[in-house]
Amino acid sequence: MAVSEMITSDTRLWHTRKSQQRLIHKDELSPRSVQIAGSMPSLMADAARQNRELGAEIIDINMGCPAKKVCKRAAGSSLLQDEKLVAAILSAVVRAVDIPVTLKIRTGWDTQNRNALNIARIAEDCGIQALAVHGRTRACRFNGQAEYDTIASVVQSVDIPVFANGDIRSAKDAKAVLDHTGATAVMIGRAAQGNPWLFREINHYLEHGSLPESISGQEFAAQVVDHIRAIHRHYGEYSGIRIARKHVGWYVERLPGGETFRRSFNQLDNHNEQIDHLHTYLAGQNNWDQAA
Repeated sequence: MAVSEMITSDTRLWHTRKSQQRLIHKDELSPRSVQIAGSMPSLMADAARQNRELGAEIIDINMGCPAKKVCKRAAGSSLLQDEKLVAAILSAVVRAVDIPVTLKIRTGWDTQNRNALNIARIAEDCGIQALAVHGRTRACRFNGQAEYDTIASVVQSVDIPVFANGDIRSAKDAKAVLDHTGATAVMIGRAAQGNPWLFREINHYLEHGSLPESISGQEFAAQVVDHIRAIHRHYGEYSGIRIARKHVGWYVERLPGGETFRRSFNQLDNHNEQIDHLHTYLAGQNNWDQAA
């Protein structure tokens, strides 16, 4: 499983604290993937080269993000409107590095313009090694339901691996989407927030046809606390405390008293207080089926 975080292709902006924390480092676990976003082929190629030098093992190109701050720069999913520019970017990045380059897209820019098949064929011709397709258009953002027929058509149209994405929240969802689309794999996004065990559940279900045993309360608590401590270490006191708040909110939203605890946790401004408060809350939980 590869995890990547998006970074701008404009290397002039990499000096910021946020960008520095998103850059790949050679001592990180493998496979090391970094996702780049931008609209200028030369800048994208340079960003790919520099990330390769930093230790990236996969370069992923984002043409799926619908966020306004990305699209207003003619990047992310807005690029789907310009197939010639898509080809220029993909060709430039693939030529720039000697590691696999992958691509993330949506089904099109609106429901009247679903051109994922064209983009997929362009990607394959340009040397893209794998393609992830979110089952919504740019205009859909995250509204409505993902549709998988377009993804199934993409799978039939290209020979590179295709990963299906969108509204996959459980192991049964993953199996149903794989069966419907014929995709090589699924890509999980927001459903993994607060539930990193989802990947284990999916793998077990696909292999055995049943869900694994639920995690114990002790395992749940230990992994949550370890995660929050890692956030503190990576981001530092100020940012770490604030980033920890949203992750803890995701972890506890299904637990009894989770909303009350989240509000009290968000008032804390010291990392040791956060850890102590989290320990106390998790130690008082009894119904761990809701957390698994």
